[in-house]
Amino acid sequence: MPAFFVTGTDTDVGKTTVAVAMLHAASAQGYSTLGLKPIAAGCEMTADGLRNSDALALLAASTSPKLIYDEVNPVALPEACSPHIAARLANRRITAAQLTGYVRGSLSRRAQLTLVEGAGGWRVPINDRELLSSVAKELNLPVILVVGLRLGCLNAAILTAEAILRDGLKLAGWVGNHLAADWPHAADNLATLNSLLPAPCLGIVPWQPAATPSDRAQTLNLTALSLPTLS
Repeated sequence: MPAFFVTGTDTDVGKTTVAVAMLHAASAQGYSTLGLKPIAAGCEMTADGLRNSDALALLAASTSPKLIYDEVNPVALPEACSPHIAARLANRRITAAQLTGYVRGSLSRRAQLTLVEGAGGWRVPINDRELLSSVAKELNLPVILVVGLRLGCLNAAILTAEAILRDGLKLAGWVGNHLAADWPHAADNLATLNSLLPAPCLGIVPWQPAATPSDRAQTLNLTALSLPTLS
């Protein structure tokens, strides 16, 4: 069943916003869905243990039955910083092999669309030697790139796309996410992204802070992902 790795041009560019909207778009078409965030830094202690708001949003948007939080987010770290620093502060050693194993276990649920959301950007470290991109490489997942639409995003998007392709992975598509109400020369910038990114645009999410995931799902087109035909 199709699974994709969701990365971003930087941290705080809307990876979760887009991933949740994609899950809603797919489920509205009748697909079973699963959202995963194998490692999350910036978790709050609750009565149920450490919880991350992004992972909780993915859990709520997933239709896979009897899904528990630890399947969505097996590595939860308190400090809101780079995963390798957050892990060190928590006295934990996280490896790409561990994260890959966790994701493979959850993929056994065989949802018709699974999204594995990264942390930060493509080259974020998870320990002193390994990067989170190694997990996507080991799983051989096609990648969906979330471009935070703001000044500087052209360079960040092009460099990230080049790195994904250099790692031997397919860039399945990209989604633009407006990070402010006003983005000068928006049309020209979007035309440049469409011209230079070697993948189809799956949608442009407007700046609408009060929008629901279902609202944002209306701005996306998942056709290019070639999801299975429903019987």
